[in-house]
Amino acid sequence: MKYQIVIAGFGGQGVVFLVKVLSICAGEKGIAFIGTENHGMSQRGGAVSCDIKIGDFKNPVIDKNQADLIIGLDKNESLRNLAYLKQDGVVVVNSDDNYPDVPLKVIKVDVNKKALNGELPIQGLNVYMLGVALKNVENFPFTKDEIKEAIKKINPKLAEQNFEILEKAIRES
Repeated sequence: MKYQIVIAGFGGQGVVFLVKVLSICAGEKGIAFIGTENHGMSQRGGAVSCDIKIGDFKNPVIDKNQADLIIGLDKNESLRNLAYLKQDGVVVVNSDDNYPDVPLKVIKVDVNKKALNGELPIQGLNVYMLGVALKNVENFPFTKDEIKEAIKKINPKLAEQNFEILEKAIRES
């Protein structure tokens, strides 16, 4: 298996958390992986993008036109990273209907609106988007159970809340 994911957002959205979840999933399956912790001004609320390569890779950075998937926790940050996506790749993005038309497969969910409406805590935006990817990306490399186990390993105290958010995303998307 070889699979490359760019996770794009801004500081405080949980970009690094998602990289950790996916890294644990790969490690538990005995699949090689390599990733970047973060790029950007994560501690100041600035742009953050992390790469994770699942499979036998030597360099953690994803080159242009190589990513299979972009998980965009922020509309603008997903747009900033589109150059890294393969032509047949998928963008899963937290966006309202104003996401520009691009010649790629785009799955949009306005998770900010859901959080503002009280449907989920804003801190769960990242897990919700992971659930959307899990449900809608045909060749997503991990199962729901594998993701849940990784979430539990990272933070057992918040695992149940994250499981509910993940399940909600799978049901609604």
